[in-house]
Amino acid sequence: MNIGPGARRLRATRYEKIWGTTNLSPIFGPSGDKIGEVWFEDEERLPLLFKFLFTSERLSIQVHPNDEYAFEHEHSLGKTEMWHILRADEGGEIGLGFENSYSADEVEAGAISGEIEQMLSWRKVKAGESYFVPAGEVHAIGAGVAICEIQQNSDITYRLYDYGRPRELHLKPGMAVSNTGPYNGLTAGVVECPYFRVEKLRLDAALSLSGPRTVVMILDGKGKIAGEAYEKGEGWRLLRNVTIEPGKATTLLYVTWPE
Repeated sequence: MNIGPGARRLRATRYEKIWGTTNLSPIFGPSGDKIGEVWFEDEERLPLLFKFLFTSERLSIQVHPNDEYAFEHEHSLGKTEMWHILRADEGGEIGLGFENSYSADEVEAGAISGEIEQMLSWRKVKAGESYFVPAGEVHAIGAGVAICEIQQNSDITYRLYDYGRPRELHLKPGMAVSNTGPYNGLTAGVVECPYFRVEKLRLDAALSLSGPRTVVMILDGKGKIAGEAYEKGEGWRLLRNVTIEPGKATTLLYVTWPE
C-alpha cells in the first residue's frame, strides 16, 4: 500500500537586509547579494518558522510580545525563539537582557538617547552554543555571526533602537512587553519550551526519527531522508516516522512541536 512520501523539503526564500552579508558560511557559498535571512516554510502553514541568519552589522535592539499581548493588540501569535550559533567571527556577539536591573522609564529613556546600546548585556558567542529567547526579553544580534533560528510563526517585532537607521521604532508597545533586567539564555543540550523542542544531533549511521510534527534543519552532511536526497542548508518536514541515512556524517537540528 502506498502511504505517500515520508518527508518534504521546505521551500527556502532568501531575503536581502541592510545588515546582511555576502558571507553565508558555513551553510552556503558566497552570495552576490547582502543576504540577511533565509526562511524555510512548508506548503502548509506550520506553527513554527525556521531561518538561517547572516550578519555584517548589528540588528536593531528589539523585543517580541507574548501570545496574550500579541493576540489582543496585533491579532497574532507572540514570538518566542531560540538561536543556534553556526559561526562567530572575531568579536561576534549577541545582546540578550540587560547588564543591570532598570525601570521601564530608564530603558525607554535609554532607547531615546541611544544609551540602551550600553545598557544591553553583550556577550561573545561561539559556534555550537544555543540561546533561548522567550517573548519579552530584549535582544539584538551582533555583526559577524551566522545563526539558525527556530521561532513561533509570527513576525511581530518591536524595535526599541536602530543605531540611527531610518526605520520605525515601537517604544510604547515595546516597553509594555519588555523585561528590564538581566537574562542569561545560554542553554546546554536540548532547548525546550511550550512551543518547541530543539535537539542537535550528529548522525554517523542510519537513525529513525518520528513525525509528523517534526522538522530537521541540515547543518552539515548529506544523505537520504525517507529515500529522498538531502544536503547541507536544507530544511525537511517529516510527515511520518522515517529513517535518515547519512551518506556523509550529518549534523542537524531536530525540531518537534506539540499538537
